[in-house]
Formats: sequence, C-alpha cells, structure tokens
Amino acid sequence: MRRLAALGALVFVSGCASLEYYAQAVGGHLEVIRLAVPIEERLRETDTPEPLRAKLAKVLAIREFASRELALPDNGSYRRYADIGRPFVVWNVFAAPEFSVKTVESCFLFAGCVSYRGFYSEEAAQRHAAALAGKGYDVYVGGVAAYSTLGWFSDPVLSTFIQYPEPEVARIVFHELAHQLVYVKGDTMFNESFAATVEDEGVHRWLERQGTPAQRAAYEASGRRRAEFVALMTKSHAELAAFYDRPAEPEEKRAGKRRLFAAMQEEYRSLKASWGGFAGYDRLFERGANNALLASVASYSELAPAFRGMLAQKDGDLPGFYAAVRELANLDKPERDARLAVPSR
Repeated sequence: MRRLAALGALVFVSGCASLEYYAQAVGGHLEVIRLAVPIEERLRETDTPEPLRAKLAKVLAIREFASRELALPDNGSYRRYADIGRPFVVWNVFAAPEFSVKTVESCFLFAGCVSYRGFYSEEAAQRHAAALAGKGYDVYVGGVAAYSTLGWFSDPVLSTFIQYPEPEVARIVFHELAHQLVYVKGDTMFNESFAATVEDEGVHRWLERQGTPAQRAAYEASGRRRAEFVALMTKSHAELAAFYDRPAEPEEKRAGKRRLFAAMQEEYRSLKASWGGFAGYDRLFERGANNALLASVASYSELAPAFRGMLAQKDGDLPGFYAAVRELANLDKPERDARLAVPSR
C-alpha cells in the first residue's frame, strides 16, 4: 500500500491534474507491473521463443554489468520482463508557447516539475495535445519505450525495447538506472543530461568488453549521427530563442519562425544525404517541426558536454563522478546552473 500511495503522489499534479489523469497514470503503471514476470522464469519456460530467450539472457548480462562495472543501483529493476502489447509504454506531450522554446511544465510532488506530461494511451496523449494546440501552443507527442520510477518500483524490461539492437537495449537500461542514482526534482535538463552521459559511457565500456567489431562500428556510426542531429537541433533552438527575444510584431515573428524552421529542415535533409539516407529521425518531423519538438530534444542533451567534462576530470572513475554530481544536485538551481554554465533563456 505504501508504494501504491507513493505512486499516486508521484504522478499527481497538485492543483492541475484531473482525477482522470491521476487514474490513468496509476492504472497504467500498475498494469505494467502486473504483466512483469521474472526473466529467470521466462528463461526456464519451454515455450519462450528462442529469439526472445537470447534477448532476455543478454539483458540479464547487461543488468549485471550495470551494477558490477558501472556502479549503478543493484536492485530488482530490469530483472523482470513485461510484454505490454503496444509500441510504446507512454506517450509524452510537450508544449511550448508560439514564440518561445521554453516548455510548459507539469509539477509533481515527488518528481518535481518536468517539461512534459505522460499518458499510457496514445489517444489520451493526442487529446491533451489537441487541447493545448487549441490554446495556441506548439505541441509535440513522442512515444517512449521506457521510463524510471526512480526506485519506487522495480522497473521491468519491456517488450517496447527488447527487440532493439543490443547497444540500444544497454543504453536504455543504463539511462534509467542512472535516474535512480541521481535525480533533482524540477530540473529535467540536469537529470536527462546526466543520464545520457552515463548511458553513453556505459555502452562504450560494454562494447569494449562484450561487443563485436561490427557492433562497435555500428554504435560509433549511430553516435556520430546522433551527435550531428542533436547539434543541429541545439543550434536551431538557440537561434529561435534569440529570435523570439527580439521585439517584433506577431506576424513578423511568425514569418521569421517559418523561415528558421524551413532552414533547419533543409539542413536536416543535407545531414540525411551525408548519412547515406538514414531516416531514423524522420518520425520526429511527421507532424512538422516546432518549438515543442526543439525543447524536447534540448532537455535531453544540452548539459551532456559539461557532464562528460566532469567524468574526464575524474579520469573515468564513475563512483567519483557520481559523488561530484550528487554535490551539484544538492546545490540551489542558480548555483548548479552556474557551475554547469547553463545558458540563459
């Protein structure tokens, strides 16, 4: 009962959330937990398909590596498997004003304020997004393959990502376990950039020890594409933020906004050509690029270079790095931002 109450406190938005939102969040997560079966049990079952059996065995190896080699929490998370029968576990709705790249935040008692609101139903997410769009906001709905309950529950491996390439599965496990290690209420950029740094370092170490040359080459190529894409989005984010800060009439701002987004998408087409036509990021633009999309990408990556620098200062010692990050986490946000050189908005 304590954990059920804790989940309710985690998802309830004081003064903002409806009972309907509260119910879908609690019910959706409890359904995921209900479906979770110990991986060891699935491995013993004779009717487990061989491809799934191999994937689950590999996940257990990744999970052990996370605690043994990366000093990530050693608990019940990612030791069970849930087949949830849909492509994503939740759909996050991001919203930003027409002339701003700062997201509208939702505030939760335990998680603090975050830059999105999550739904276990795509239909419900799209309804919420449509309501926000009707109020003039730019909106972006993104499917999510995994999430962290920050240690309140033993988070399971999900069918949403078990079929990903091995390095991508490792990325998710390392990322979500990092959230259990350090999490600052109300600072999405800090939390996501820290977890992204841990996942990247973790996958490199995993592949050094366990990967094949082909896997390492593929992951390096994927990393270069990801870095180039994030650099484009970050540059566009900064350009739009500067543009919106200038005094101008609404129609002038709309015209400039269209021009800057068109330029960004043209640069993206050039990037795709340099990648040999790789189209892995196309889905982000299915409904058109806007402020909310840019803000969603920035929240996951902007501070990663600062965290990588901190890890380098510790000569790659992860426990020492985590201790330094915890010190930052205990600071007030203005001082933390100053230490990390967070750009002003």
